Amino acid sequence: MIWYTALVLAMGAERVAELVVARRNARWSLARGAVERGRRHYPPMVALHTLLLLGCLVEVWLADRPFDPSLGWPMVAVVLAAQALRWWCVHTLGPRWNTRVLVVPGLPLVTGGPYRLLRHPNYVAVVAEGIALPLVHGAWVTALVFTTLNAVLLTIRIRCENRALESAAEGALP
Repeated sequence: MIWYTALVLAMGAERVAELVVARRNARWSLARGAVERGRRHYPPMVALHTLLLLGCLVEVWLADRPFDPSLGWPMVAVVLAAQALRWWCVHTLGPRWNTRVLVVPGLPLVTGGPYRLLRHPNYVAVVAEGIALPLVHGAWVTALVFTTLNAVLLTIRIRCENRALESAAEGALP
């Protein structure tokens, strides 16, 4: 279980790195007149992602979940693939990537990288990670609860992003 704890802590460090990049990118976007949308759903999203990491550890430690190699190793591969996809999104969007919904007026939609295949590839990474990270060590309750709550939040978030991007494309942003 020590290595699983290290994996979850590494994912926490990755989240901190995301926030550092997001803060830097927010300054870039705001300096160019970005408008933020979806402020109300952002704190619950941060809380949910924090609780995912805590839930992974608490469930494995308290419920004494065993490591099943036939499930655990494929789930490690999914977690790593999700990280690769996430950072491909970050790289593709460059300074426009953020954990918040910030849209700079006048910039065209990004259609390269993973965005040529999917409209919201970062959320594919989030969904995959939310299922796989807990299942690496059998934390199926955490996977189920996170996935259910995340589905609700992502429905709100994706609608918010789509409206913000449509408004920017129509020139309706202030």
